[in-house]
Amino acid sequence: MLEYLHVKNLALIEECEIDFTSGLNIFTGETGAGKSILLGSVNLCLGQRADKSMIRHGAKEALVELAFRADERTKARLEEMDLSTDDDTVLILRKITPDKSIFKINGETVLVKQVKEIAEGLIDIHGQHEHQSLLNNTKQRDLIDAFGGEKILKALSKVKECCSLYKDVSGKYEELRESSSDAKRQIDFLSFECEEISEANLIVGEDEELEENYKLMKSAGKICEGVAEAIAAISGDNSEDAGSFVSHAIHKMNQVASIDENVNSMLDKLSEAEALLGDFALEASRYLNTLSFDEENMAATEERLDKINTLKSKYGNSIEIILKKLDEKSEELELLKNLDENLEKLSKQTEEALKAYEEACDELSRLRETSAVEFSKMLKSDLLELNFEGVEFRVDIDKNDIISPNGRDNIEFMISTNPGEPLKPLKNVASGGELSRIMLAIKTIMAAKDSIDSLIFDEIDAGISGKTAWEVSKKLSRLSKDHQVIAITHLAQIAAMADTHFEIKKTVFNDSTKTTISRLDSDGEIEELSRLVGGGNITQSARSNAIELKNEAKKLK
Repeated sequence: MLEYLHVKNLALIEECEIDFTSGLNIFTGETGAGKSILLGSVNLCLGQRADKSMIRHGAKEALVELAFRADERTKARLEEMDLSTDDDTVLILRKITPDKSIFKINGETVLVKQVKEIAEGLIDIHGQHEHQSLLNNTKQRDLIDAFGGEKILKALSKVKECCSLYKDVSGKYEELRESSSDAKRQIDFLSFECEEISEANLIVGEDEELEENYKLMKSAGKICEGVAEAIAAISGDNSEDAGSFVSHAIHKMNQVASIDENVNSMLDKLSEAEALLGDFALEASRYLNTLSFDEENMAATEERLDKINTLKSKYGNSIEIILKKLDEKSEELELLKNLDENLEKLSKQTEEALKAYEEACDELSRLRETSAVEFSKMLKSDLLELNFEGVEFRVDIDKNDIISPNGRDNIEFMISTNPGEPLKPLKNVASGGELSRIMLAIKTIMAAKDSIDSLIFDEIDAGISGKTAWEVSKKLSRLSKDHQVIAITHLAQIAAMADTHFEIKKTVFNDSTKTTISRLDSDGEIEELSRLVGGGNITQSARSNAIELKNEAKKLK
């Protein structure tokens, strides 16, 4: 159930908070007061696209918050998303700035698709123009499927699985059949490619190792020259190397050490230096001996790299990709080598897949027919309650020869709104007011099928008045016994049925326009009903009519 709405700096709303109740929540207000902002706020918070122009003039950002009481199914969804479920409340927040939007659920930043997924189980919103979707055959089919519940959804899932399998198998069959006319050439070509890759005996990672070795080989001369010169500078065969100079220095220091003992510490340092120079010369000589790259080895490495790079240019930019291509081409080659056998095998698999696909479609059609009969019966009953006297309603299902992932059924809602008139497609008959009532009837029977607690209706009363308005109000009231219903209306008959009545008002102060939403007490309800009855002219007669309407609504509840 929707428990709370907080809106700040959105369009004409500076800031408002609404505490919703269970039962029937009614919103009324003058034309242009901003009734659409209420529905717009909810839609924005639940993922509808936002525009920076929606931010109230002079404000830096807009904010919408919705608080729902969560059922076990919603809490389970939150847990699947690793979102907090500390209590029974789901708090959805959206902040809109000129540059971006931020969504949060229970304080944690989320993606818009997560908000939409959670919202699906929390609330059903019927906008002013949604009833036009009833004229679409796809929407009609979806309604029958949703009404049929889990059985139809499983059958539809089965059809989609069979369709996918059939397309996969038949695609392979057609591809192999088309290639059969040129099989010999393809076999020769694939054989050449497989042999070319196989003969290379590629090893994953060898190209990187070869590149490194080749780099060292190309630099071997320079490395050898540099190391040899360094060794010569340390321990050459002449008296000009560093080792000779250090030895001469040690000799001189030994001559004076007997005269002054303080010289010994310096002599020790020279001896350490002589030892380090000797260690370096030995290690460098050993390293030099390891650099034994010959031209033949370098040529072989270069040739191997050229071979690998040629294969990369033809089959993929890594050895892993090349080896994967080899597997694919080997499989394709095997199919072609056993062409007749594989064609027969794939042909049989295609026939079996098509048969399973058609059987799944037939089962889906059977379930839809059962669902359509029950749907028609329930909808007709509800339409009679909504002042469709003598109405007849039927769901026609025509089976196509061509099947699709949605089955083979064309679904058409057929209706006659006048006794004696033949049934015709809904799109050819119903007026705007009739469509809004039909949608209300559909929402009513669908609400009994699902577990969504809250329903919002924006001007479901379009194009109706008088007795029909009373029937719509009674239907909304009955619906609100098991669901929270939020309705925006301009009809007094519907407003009178409110369990909780809110007024939406636009005011201008200091050249600034703002919309406010307030909950009415008993006196406020009568005053607002009087305005609705009197068309803005609140007379004593209008007040008397308003009181009478409220009393009549209490009797009908």
